[in-house]
Amino acid sequence: MIHHCVRFTIKPGTAPHQLEEALASLRHQGEVISSVRSFLVGRDHGGAYEWGATFQLDDLDGYQEYLMHPAHRRTDEIGLPLVDKFVSFDITDDTDPEAGRQIAALHQRRFDADPDLTRLVSELNAYTGSAAPGPHSA
Repeated sequence: MIHHCVRFTIKPGTAPHQLEEALASLRHQGEVISSVRSFLVGRDHGGAYEWGATFQLDDLDGYQEYLMHPAHRRTDEIGLPLVDKFVSFDITDDTDPEAGRQIAALHQRRFDADPDLTRLVSELNAYTGSAAPGPHSA
C-alpha cells in the first residue's frame, strides 16, 4: 500500500471560489481514478501548511495510473497556479529498499512527458517532492 500525501498553502489573494474549485478537483480525483482505494482532502492542522490530501494506492501500477489520469492533470492545471508552498511525499509498507527510487521514477517520467506541468511546478514559490523539477530539484 502506498499513501500519497500532499500539503500546501494558497497564495494570498486567492479568491474563495478558486480554492473551492481546486479542492473539488482533488476530491474528484479520488472519486474517478480507479486505482485510488480511499482518499481525504481537507484542512491541514499542526504544521506550516493550510490544506492537505492523501490518496491510498495498492502498488506502483496504481500509482502510475493515478499520476497519469486526466483528472489528476486537471487538478494540477487549476490548482497549482493558486499554490504558494507545496510538499508531496509517500508512505509505504513496501519493504523493498528501491520503493522510493521507483516512486521518484514515476514522477520523473511524468515531468519528462509534460513540459507544461514541469513549468507549473517550477513556478511554485516552494516545492518539495519526488523528482522535483527546475529550481526545486535537489
